[in-house]
Amino acid sequence: MFTGIIEEVGKVVAFTRGESAWRLQIAAEVVPADVKLGDSVAVNGCCLTVVEHGAGRLGFDVLEETKRLTSFGELQPGSAVNLERSLQPLGRMGGHFVSGHVDALGRVEVFEPRGKDHYLKVRVPEGCGRYLVYKGSIALDGISLTVAETEGDTLAVWLIPHTMAATNLHEKRVGSGINLEFDLLGKYVEKLLASGLRPGA
Repeated sequence: MFTGIIEEVGKVVAFTRGESAWRLQIAAEVVPADVKLGDSVAVNGCCLTVVEHGAGRLGFDVLEETKRLTSFGELQPGSAVNLERSLQPLGRMGGHFVSGHVDALGRVEVFEPRGKDHYLKVRVPEGCGRYLVYKGSIALDGISLTVAETEGDTLAVWLIPHTMAATNLHEKRVGSGINLEFDLLGKYVEKLLASGLRPGA
């Protein structure tokens, strides 16, 4: 479980195909100092398992399906990636509950400065607009953000200068892919309503 508060922006060193999986190697300073083999780390909002680590580096195995269904297919050496270690029970809950399971791949439609802030509009896959709630939470590349606008299958958020400086969003352009994780509570409510179950039934 994660909070969507990015701890560090790492850099992709290599992303290569192995015999059984893709190997993603990342250079970072903060996160590698406090992880062990088998720990979970959210990389651009996608929960991955640490399979190698050392001073200033992390390694993960990535399934072909994960590469296909996320923005990982756009990663190359030098790409910036958002990193967050899994939530500790005694940690502060600064964002919202983020599972690290990417629901869909969105595309940036508008990304521009407006005054001192930035405006980001993202199109989600057809039909996913039902998960977008005005003033609700969403994770974009693992970043916990508040939905400022919704229209059909699009959402918009406003980004403060700190978010631009502390995440990988400064590398996004119109057309860039962005990993989406919709609010966990909304998905559970939809499942319960679809099944016809009522609380206490």
